[in-house]
Amino acid sequence: MSKYRIILADDHVLVRAGIKRIIQEDPHLTVVDETGDGLELLRLLEETTPNMVIIDISMPGLGGIEAIKIIKELYPKIKILVLTMHKSKEYLYEAMNNGGDGYLLKEDANDILHSAIATIRRGGTFISPLIFG
Repeated sequence: MSKYRIILADDHVLVRAGIKRIIQEDPHLTVVDETGDGLELLRLLEETTPNMVIIDISMPGLGGIEAIKIIKELYPKIKILVLTMHKSKEYLYEAMNNGGDGYLLKEDANDILHSAIATIRRGGTFISPLIFG
């Protein structure tokens, strides 16, 4: 069975390193690339087709919401998990309406990142419980 391929897009190197460490705990997942810029993410997708992109909302070059819309237009099969600090329901709705498959808060990530990925991988939608709790 081939590994589920993920690209990380977050402008904070330390956040990407932590998320990568958590992902690598699962032998069925692999991080194939990472970037801190939305425009760079689009360039990476021209070269590498992952199963999933884990993306932050606030990034230089091109923000996450705009990137989601473009990714879904160009690569509709790629799943997108938004990983953000923004608890605002407005951001949640905007991300999901533009094609996001999940919305996870960074403060939740250490505990439920694997659940979020698994849910989306099975075709479901994942919303951080802290948004409505």
